[in-house]
Amino acid sequence: MYTLYGTDESGSCMIEIALQRCAVPWHRVDASSWQDGEGSDALARINPLKQIPTLVTPDGQVLTESAAILIHLGLEYPDAELLAGNRAQILRGLLYIAANCYSAIGIIDYPQRWLGDADEAAQAQLISGTRRYLHQAWVVFAEQFADQLFTPTDAPNALGIMAAAVSRWDEAREVLSRLAPGFALTLARVDADPVVAPVFARHWPDWTAS
Repeated sequence: MYTLYGTDESGSCMIEIALQRCAVPWHRVDASSWQDGEGSDALARINPLKQIPTLVTPDGQVLTESAAILIHLGLEYPDAELLAGNRAQILRGLLYIAANCYSAIGIIDYPQRWLGDADEAAQAQLISGTRRYLHQAWVVFAEQFADQLFTPTDAPNALGIMAAAVSRWDEAREVLSRLAPGFALTLARVDADPVVAPVFARHWPDWTAS
């Protein structure tokens, strides 16, 4: 059985969706770097950064980094079609989100990691500048990858799942609705998928796109 360390309103939602698509047994341990408890203590023992999602495979391997986990599951269970479509562009897009969007969110959420004891004004400047970069990165993503989010059978692939999840943070959907409305509708199609929708609803029960 797979063990997924994660919590609601986090990137673990992507891996929950992928595991359901793979039709494998799994369970979630509630854990994160910002929570105390047995789950977070157990997470720290296998991932000292306490990053989520962290996935432990049935043979005991520890997998971290959302893009890497999605790629692994896509290769391990090809019938799940997580990598179905233009695989080169799917892989490129997954790494694009990890490098340009997910990483920016980490700076916005935790500016003190980079600035140390800098004053609040400096932290606010870093946050605002990073958020501008994040939003521009999503607009570029929309231009580059709009046609790469679905399998030939019209199910969201790993790139669609990751894009729909990560774009829920830091007002990215609002920006895309204004600057790339067609792509915002594509993300809404991912949201409505029968496997994706209940997972997102559980993670974000009060979330609505603007």
